[in-house]
Amino acid sequence: MSLELTGRIAVVTGGASGIGEACARLMAERGAKVVVADLDLDRASAVAIEMEGVAIEMDVRSPASIEDAAARIEAEIGAVDILVTSAGVTQLPGSVENMTVDVWDRVQEIDLRGTFLCCAAFGKRMAPRGRGAIVTIASIAGMRSMPMHSYTPAKAAVIAMTADLAADWGRSGVRVNAVSPGFTRTPLLEIPIQRGERDPSRLIGNSALGRMVEPVEIARAVGFLVSDEATAITGINLPVDAGWLVAPSWSTYYASVPPKR
Repeated sequence: MSLELTGRIAVVTGGASGIGEACARLMAERGAKVVVADLDLDRASAVAIEMEGVAIEMDVRSPASIEDAAARIEAEIGAVDILVTSAGVTQLPGSVENMTVDVWDRVQEIDLRGTFLCCAAFGKRMAPRGRGAIVTIASIAGMRSMPMHSYTPAKAAVIAMTADLAADWGRSGVRVNAVSPGFTRTPLLEIPIQRGERDPSRLIGNSALGRMVEPVEIARAVGFLVSDEATAITGINLPVDAGWLVAPSWSTYYASVPPKR
């Protein structure tokens, strides 16, 4: 068994930046032919050129765009072995009273509906071939209560949906798993930090490892799950969070997470 992906075709949605870009680069390094699927075609092309991959414009809000992209990829490049659904948006924390329906709908449309549509378009092509590996990018926000009243339930639903798809396609040889990143140093998080909208000390102070997660660390988890090292793993949700899930409750007993000894 190996982590190598030589000879496989991988599609990464949202692959032009952040976690998606890190996943695309890692899989290319391990030998996969990577298709960078993104709404920003210029940025996707720049990333794809660097890894000798292919860029394709895809809008995860549009079933037609996804279906057209899936059909083109399979016709022009080949049968897709791997799908990583990294396209997504987040929202600022706040109260229910201050959140608009437009914000709610946008997050649900991209993070949940878009993930489902991508899985359906590529998974239905994998299943008849009897092979395939899909990794959805969920979030630790889907595992805890947070003041992001659309993002949190959207990511919780992605985790549940992943389990459903794993059961549905398991006998067809298609594995479906989720990775739930913690607070990760991507532009999606760095921009609000620079604007003063997020306090990095809170993100770091509430993690067991005392730091945030790097995009490549998410990519390594994804790379494992799509590799032959994980052939019996399906339907799981793997948090990659620097220990954020285990640490905050310690504040009930101590002023902070215990320091290094």
